[in-house]
Amino acid sequence: MAARTNATGATASTAGILRPDEFARHAELSRSPAGAEVAHWVENHWALRWNLPEGRSFASQVLPHPTCSLTVELGTHPRPEVPPGEVVVVTGVVTRRFDVDVQGSGRVAGVRFRPGGLAALTGCDASEWTDTVVPARTVLPATTCGVLADPALAEEPASWAGAAEAALLERADGRTDPRYDELLGIVADMLGDRTLVTVAEVGQRHGLSARSLQRLFTRYVGIGPKRVLARYRMHDAVTEIDDGFDGPLLDLAIRYGWYDQAHFTRDFTALVGVAPGAYRHERSAMAAR
Repeated sequence: MAARTNATGATASTAGILRPDEFARHAELSRSPAGAEVAHWVENHWALRWNLPEGRSFASQVLPHPTCSLTVELGTHPRPEVPPGEVVVVTGVVTRRFDVDVQGSGRVAGVRFRPGGLAALTGCDASEWTDTVVPARTVLPATTCGVLADPALAEEPASWAGAAEAALLERADGRTDPRYDELLGIVADMLGDRTLVTVAEVGQRHGLSARSLQRLFTRYVGIGPKRVLARYRMHDAVTEIDDGFDGPLLDLAIRYGWYDQAHFTRDFTALVGVAPGAYRHERSAMAAR
């Protein structure tokens, strides 16, 4: 199959980890770009490793991107969402803050798909995976999952990523999906143009009705366009606070599409767990340590 490259640019950022400095004190995270042949469906690869003293734990909190992931997860304390006995899983789009109580030691290697990428590769409806963790063998061939479950392979994230890409390329051979291509362009526009703050603006720019956008996003991403747009803008707002934003929170709210501070505070609190003022105070206190 000829190499296929993604022409739409980034469809995700590296934002999302809450209190990133604190996170970095407990776990080691690395990312690597997807190979050119799978970049149409895959955003990047990532690997996580931790080794905490006995009796110590760390509450990892992440605002997830509107994407699915394929991971191998090996550790002394598996996260409770993972089906018993499974180590290679698919995690669908998560609509709330992603919390993991990190304990003991472990490692994770993963593929982060572009929004809609896994649905386009498999022909499945992404809404079936929303807020769900399923055995990867229910989505991908069992032989693929068996290879990716090898603990020795997981010790070398680059080798694991290569094996994952080889398996995905077999799945992608000859596959074309114009609707997914359309979705990618819309999502890249959402992420790249900060002046887009409403679904109506997105639809007008791309010549689609609100209903058509809803069907497209639900089928491929697993959530509607309003949630995708809001998630990107919330990532922007949290990143500014993490980077030291000390201006009026109303200014931050308006910049990213909220019409008043009350709505911004409500949405921020629902996702992050604390109000933006409290989050900024916590962030400042940690930075001063």
